Amino acid sequence: MAEPLIVDKSLSLSDLYVNLQKQLKFLFVKEDNLLSILSNFVAAIKQTFSKVSWVGFYIIENNNLYLGPFQGKIACTNIEIGNGVCGKSAKEKKTIIVPDVNKFDGHIACDSETKSEIVVPLFNGNNIFAVLDLDSLELNSFSEIDKKYLENMCKFLSTFLINKTKIL
Repeated sequence: MAEPLIVDKSLSLSDLYVNLQKQLKFLFVKEDNLLSILSNFVAAIKQTFSKVSWVGFYIIENNNLYLGPFQGKIACTNIEIGNGVCGKSAKEKKTIIVPDVNKFDGHIACDSETKSEIVVPLFNGNNIFAVLDLDSLELNSFSEIDKKYLENMCKFLSTFLINKTKIL
């Protein structure tokens, strides 16, 4: 039986992230399967944040990003590093916040309704192995608060995956 995720929508954005990270740590303690961990990670984000219309991982292989576990509409399955928001984040090895995707040169519209996006890289040492992509149907949905906590959560997730699954 899966552990229930408790989401208190009355919390501030920062407190929502703190609460989510605590629950994810507890959820992952007994898990060592990469796909299960990544799948529940994105499900927890989708369940916690109503502003998120799509969330998922793109895994790096052979200089391309390949679709990993996600929640939302059907998505692009292969993105070349350097292309779109995900590809640029992977190439530059940094988080990218896009307040309005229509103003981002080279944006790849997997969902034409998406208005804003944030992409966070995941690292094994100095090597990037994946990006976490969050989309919203609203403009300006993601802030420096989202960036701070998502980077922290991705760092935690990367460390956990490296130590626990021994896959990376």
